[in-house]
Amino acid sequence: MFFWFRSILLAGLVCYGHSAMATPGTALDWVDLPDPSVQVYEDPYRDLSPEQFDDVLFVVRMRGRLQQDAGSAEERQKWQELLTETEDALAGVGVDVDWLLDQRELVKERRRKAGMSGNPQLDGQTITIAGFAIPGPSDPDGRSVAYLVPERGMCSHMPPPPPNQMIRVRLNGDWTPSYFHEPVRLTGKLTIDPTVQNMMVVDGLMPMNATYQLDTERVETLETEADGLEWKQRAADRIRAAGSRKTGGAQASE
Repeated sequence: MFFWFRSILLAGLVCYGHSAMATPGTALDWVDLPDPSVQVYEDPYRDLSPEQFDDVLFVVRMRGRLQQDAGSAEERQKWQELLTETEDALAGVGVDVDWLLDQRELVKERRRKAGMSGNPQLDGQTITIAGFAIPGPSDPDGRSVAYLVPERGMCSHMPPPPPNQMIRVRLNGDWTPSYFHEPVRLTGKLTIDPTVQNMMVVDGLMPMNATYQLDTERVETLETEADGLEWKQRAADRIRAAGSRKTGGAQASE
């Protein structure tokens, strides 16, 4: 999907500006947004194979079950045998389960920083970036707001991106996204200004957790009106289909 979007940019499909021309800012890609100083860190869980990760989870479950004093004597003996067998197998390939479990909170914090921290070199810079715009609730001062994400479908049919891969956009002029995930290229002042706002999207209430804010100077849409209508029709069809499944085929409101 992201490859498709890049192709749009390279092909130069019909674009219409919706605000006064501005001096183009530094062109950014989404990989430029995270703070590079916290992206490389030790994560022993990342080094596990899928099978080893499943075995570690199995050890946690078995230990918890035995600590709860559940089951019959025969069941508990079987659980203990399985636990010992799994722990020995992991130890045989150099996986220290107790050390791994001690690292959980530390790794969790490293991952949190990697996903939330913005690149300080971009703070306050005028930049240009392309993505998919999601309409959001207006600011208290009446200024229109949107959220920019790197892939179509994020925050509705797909999980949200990390906070440093989402931009809260304050729009100038009379343009707002006419539908969810409208492809746009935005120019404006980028600041590191973390925000969290719950809003309704296609699949329900979603926390929009954004590390950045962008005050726009220029908006370029990257899709023709016909393309937009086709995407909106496909989205409406999916909503109707989901409603039909939930109601057993009865009429459902969109």
